[in-house]
Amino acid sequence: MKVQLQYLVALSLLLAAAEALVQDFCVADLSLPPTPSGYPCKKTVTEKDFAFSGLAAAGNTTNIISAAVTPAFDGQFPGVNGLGISIARLDLAPGGVIPLHTHPGGSEIIVVIEGTIFAGFISSFANTVYLKTLNKGDIMVFPQGLLHFQFNAGKGAALAFVSFSTQNPGLQITDYALFKNDLPTELVAKTTFLDVAQIKKLKGVLGGTN
Repeated sequence: MKVQLQYLVALSLLLAAAEALVQDFCVADLSLPPTPSGYPCKKTVTEKDFAFSGLAAAGNTTNIISAAVTPAFDGQFPGVNGLGISIARLDLAPGGVIPLHTHPGGSEIIVVIEGTIFAGFISSFANTVYLKTLNKGDIMVFPQGLLHFQFNAGKGAALAFVSFSTQNPGLQITDYALFKNDLPTELVAKTTFLDVAQIKKLKGVLGGTN
């Protein structure tokens, strides 16, 4: 009985996978909430769903990090829903930085269009650091889930495009996770070995409380 049940479960999963494969695409229906596997499929699709013009203009870099990321993920570009790909535009003003962050949902590749970008990532377990100065035309890959960063290492503005192995890579910026919320200062101090005064200063800069 147990073997039969396992067989039926395996068969149902196989049939579900086969059913998914017969669809060429699943354009996101943004009027419905997303699920863990993405947005539900839109019933009526046009050619407009497979094109996106939102990356033509530079993002606003007038902010604390002097940088802007303009995404074309499933929430902005419905055509990538379910395809396991997405892209974003990265604008870095002089001195601009994308702080240490992770994308839990996918790996990333960056291609530099203009300027010079210094980038790197840190491996898990061994915490090995990989650093590289990237110039126009250079690319670099950042494996899924690993801490990485980019900053403008040139004198002028820098432009890059970043692509992902998922329709929505997710994002967690380490500084924001620690200092831009109500995580208690004492707990941050205990888990990071930073002194309380420095933590409160960073919380004040980024808008955190507690």
